[in-house]
Amino acid sequence: MKLLGKTGLITGASRGIGRAITLELAHQGFKRLLLVARDAKQLTAVAAEVEAMGVDVVIIALDLTQLTAVNIAISQAWRDYGPIDLLVNCAGVAHQTSFLKAQLSQVQNELNLNLMGTYAITRLVARRMAQRQQGTIVNVSSLMGKIAAPTMATYSATKFALLGFTEALRGELAPYNIRVVALLPSLTNTDMIADLEWFRWMKPVSPKKVAQALVKGLQHNRREILVGWQSHLAVWCQRLVPRLIEQISVMAAPLSRVPQVRPLESLQLTRSPF
Repeated sequence: MKLLGKTGLITGASRGIGRAITLELAHQGFKRLLLVARDAKQLTAVAAEVEAMGVDVVIIALDLTQLTAVNIAISQAWRDYGPIDLLVNCAGVAHQTSFLKAQLSQVQNELNLNLMGTYAITRLVARRMAQRQQGTIVNVSSLMGKIAAPTMATYSATKFALLGFTEALRGELAPYNIRVVALLPSLTNTDMIADLEWFRWMKPVSPKKVAQALVKGLQHNRREILVGWQSHLAVWCQRLVPRLIEQISVMAAPLSRVPQVRPLESLQLTRSPF
């Protein structure tokens, strides 16, 4: 994909990986960037950095779980600012907890944003790309979309689902000259992981490295983009020795550091939100 002079829309652009991708695309010569996130103040700060590079910026303060608002906002953006060449679905949320103690509200939060929010905005943009017979869609999954992580059951499920979604769309949208790409960062040093217990032996990568890997992958027309040697090694081992990787994942997870499993009765199942 040629990046110079293109128009891109990035969700989750106010911080973390989304912010880093926004800045890297601006550096690569994008003509216009549409930035989507819930926090207008944070978006404004990112927009100022992008504008300093001579790139047109459009701020769209939007909650992707509000589907009607998403429909209206994307329709207006396409009409007012022209076709979108690249959609990067980066918005997401992660809650870390034992599966047996998970709160239904947190589960729904992850499903609604990571899956339904991505599905809704992708459908709106892809339909318009299909009419033009061109476009690129990037779904930001995770290494946890390849290798499930204990204490991150719902997050892993949504990231596995995003890979399936990506593969299905790749086949469906190819006749319309639309490329669909999966980006799979490993543990990334963003504020989203600040409240998470880190996994043993995982060295976090920087958001900038993730963004640079995405650009390189787009330029080389890759279908899946892994970030960092740890990701490549983990996926390679998953294919060859999946049972070993499963055991290592359990050993690495924060759950394995709990000295004693609480009795089932202490979980107060009768009061569970389920």
